[in-house]
Amino acid sequence: MAQDLRELFTKERDDEMPKMKPGHKKRFHERLQKQFPQRQKPWAILFKVAASVLILIGIGSYYFRDGKNKLTPKTSVVEKDRPIIKSDGISLGDLSPDLKKVENYYVANINFELSKLEVSKENKAMVTSFMDQLATLNAEYKKLNAELNQIGPNDQTITALIKNLQLRLELLHRLKRKLNQIKTSKNETVTSI
Repeated sequence: MAQDLRELFTKERDDEMPKMKPGHKKRFHERLQKQFPQRQKPWAILFKVAASVLILIGIGSYYFRDGKNKLTPKTSVVEKDRPIIKSDGISLGDLSPDLKKVENYYVANINFELSKLEVSKENKAMVTSFMDQLATLNAEYKKLNAELNQIGPNDQTITALIKNLQLRLELLHRLKRKLNQIKTSKNETVTSI
């Protein structure tokens, strides 16, 4: 009487396992809910409200910032007496976010340096000379920008535009150094008299 032990254990386990009436699980859950009703904790509701508000603020700020960028005019660099009015075509900053950062950096520094210039009777001729050079570089920048729009973006034009911005900033730094030299030499002559 050779029997397979696996079959014997399976049969025994099935015999020992009590049979539940149909719907037992459903009735158990109903009784459980009746005894322990599920209540939401006040702090859980607060967290849900706070999360919703944060999501709305995030979405709103994204669209507000995006819309604000579309409404603001393009960055301008001060020419001799008036700002550059950029053409409707593409500019250096429109090509990539990195180039936009580079352009904004140089434009901001150029404008900052121009705003700090102190023009007096003694240095007016030097400042005028430097501003003429700056106007020449500005005109060249406009030509390069027009070339960028006509031919399309290429490494030479992009490099030339960046070099132009660097030259303008360096020109303003040289002017600032010369003005400081004049100022210090004037102060030395006044103190020595």
